Amino acid sequence: MSALPRAHTLDLLLDLDLRERRGRKEQLVAALRRAVESGRLPPGARLPSSRSAAAEFGIARGTVVAAYQLLVAEGHLETVHGSGTRVVGPARANPRGARSPAPPPAVRSPWRYTFRPGMPDVTLFPRGAWIKSTQHVLKTVPAEALGYGDPRGRIELRQALADYLARSRGVITHPERIVVCHGFTQALGLITTVLAEHGVSGVSVENPCYPLFRDVVQLAGLDVHAVDVDRHGLLAAGLRGGAAVVTPVHQYPFGVNLAGHRRRELIDWARDTEAVIVEDDYDSEFQYGKHRVGALQPMAPDRIIYAGTTSKTLAPGIRLSWLAVPPDWVERITTAKRVADRHTAALTQMVLADLLLSGAYDRHIRQCRDHYRRRRDQLSRALAEHAPTAWLEGESAGLHALIRWSPDGPGEDEVIRAARREGVLVVGLGDYWGTPGPHPPGLVIGYGTPPRHAFAGALEALSRVLARCFG
Repeated sequence: MSALPRAHTLDLLLDLDLRERRGRKEQLVAALRRAVESGRLPPGARLPSSRSAAAEFGIARGTVVAAYQLLVAEGHLETVHGSGTRVVGPARANPRGARSPAPPPAVRSPWRYTFRPGMPDVTLFPRGAWIKSTQHVLKTVPAEALGYGDPRGRIELRQALADYLARSRGVITHPERIVVCHGFTQALGLITTVLAEHGVSGVSVENPCYPLFRDVVQLAGLDVHAVDVDRHGLLAAGLRGGAAVVTPVHQYPFGVNLAGHRRRELIDWARDTEAVIVEDDYDSEFQYGKHRVGALQPMAPDRIIYAGTTSKTLAPGIRLSWLAVPPDWVERITTAKRVADRHTAALTQMVLADLLLSGAYDRHIRQCRDHYRRRRDQLSRALAEHAPTAWLEGESAGLHALIRWSPDGPGEDEVIRAARREGVLVVGLGDYWGTPGPHPPGLVIGYGTPPRHAFAGALEALSRVLARCFG
C-alpha cells in the first residue's frame, strides 16, 4: 500500500497553455499523447494521481480524470490497482491491434562458474553489521555532514583509518595526511595527474601487473616502464621514471612478497632519484601464514604513497579506498581530488568509520581470512590430485593463486579453451604481461570469486579441466 502515496507526489512536465479555460482536457490529452508516442514517457512510467496533477496544473480534478480515462481507452495508459496510472506505450494504441515487440531476452552469462581474479566472494558482505552501523550513523550524523565536505574525506573515517592502519599494517600516518577516494583506480588517477603536472614523464610498473595500472598511467600522458618481477619481487635495477607502482605484499599476479633486500633497493632508488613509490596494499588482510608481512610504507613514509581499499575486504561496490600520503603531497592530492569529484560520499565513509571503531570490520576480516584460507587449501589439494605436473606459486595469501606448469606442457590457450567447454571462466597469465612474449604459461585463479553456494561445484568443474589437461 506504500506505493500509492508516493505516486501522488510525482512531478510531471508537460507543454501546456492553460490560460484559457476552454479546451483544457483536449490540451492535456494531446500533451500526454505526445509524451507517450515520442517515448519521453516510456512504457511502465507512472503518472501523478489525478488529485496531484490537478493541483500542479491548476485545473479541475475532473478534467484530469477525464483525460486519463480517454488515454486509457486509446490504450496509451492503464490503471493498475494499488499502483496508480501507468504508461502502456504507443504500440498498444495501434488501431489495427498490432502487438508490442517482445522485450529482448535477458543477457545470460555463458559461464557456469567463474574464477575471475581480483574479486572477493560478495556473498560474505556483512549485511547485518552494515545495517547496524548505518542505523547508528543516521541517528547521530551531524547536519553539516550532508553538505559539501573536505575533499580528503570525513574526519571520522580518517581518524579511524589512521588508527587501523597503524595497528594492522604498521603504516605511519596522521588523519590530516589521509585522502579518501572512490576505489584504487581513482586514487591512482589522482596520483598520475599530479605527477604529470609536476613534470614527471614516466612511471615504472611491475611486469606482469594488473593491466589497468598501465592504462591509468598512459591516460595521464605518462610513459609506462615495465620492470620485471621474479620470485623475490621487483627487480629494482630496471626502475625508471619519477614514480613506481608496486604491490610489495602478494604481488599481483605472481603472489610473491617483496624480499627485504629488494625493499631496501627500491627505497634507495626512490631516494637517489627523488621519485615516489605508490604502494598498492590491495589484499594484505588475507595472509594465511603464521608470520604476517607488514606494509612497505613505514620504511620511507616521506617517499611512499600508501593505498588501501575495501574492494577486497567488503565489496567492490562500496567504492571506498584511501591514500596515506607524504606531507608534501597532501595539498597536491587534495586539490586533484577536489577537481575530480569534490569529495567521496559522506554517509558511506561514516558507516565504514563506525565499522572500524566498533570492531565489526576486524571481526569480518578474521572470518573472511579463515574462509579464504580453506578455499586456497582446497584448490591446492585439487591441483595436487588432478594436475601433478602443475603447481601453485606465490605466498599463501590473498584471493588469487597462480598455477604454473612447464612450457613443455599444454599451451595456456589450450587450458583456457578446455575450461570454456566446461563453462568455467579462468584467466591466463598472458593477459598481465606488459612486454611481448613468449612468456611462460600460467593461470591466475581467483578462488575468492565463486559465491559460497557455488564454490564446491566450481572447484569440481575446475578439477575436471585440470585432469583433462595435466592428468
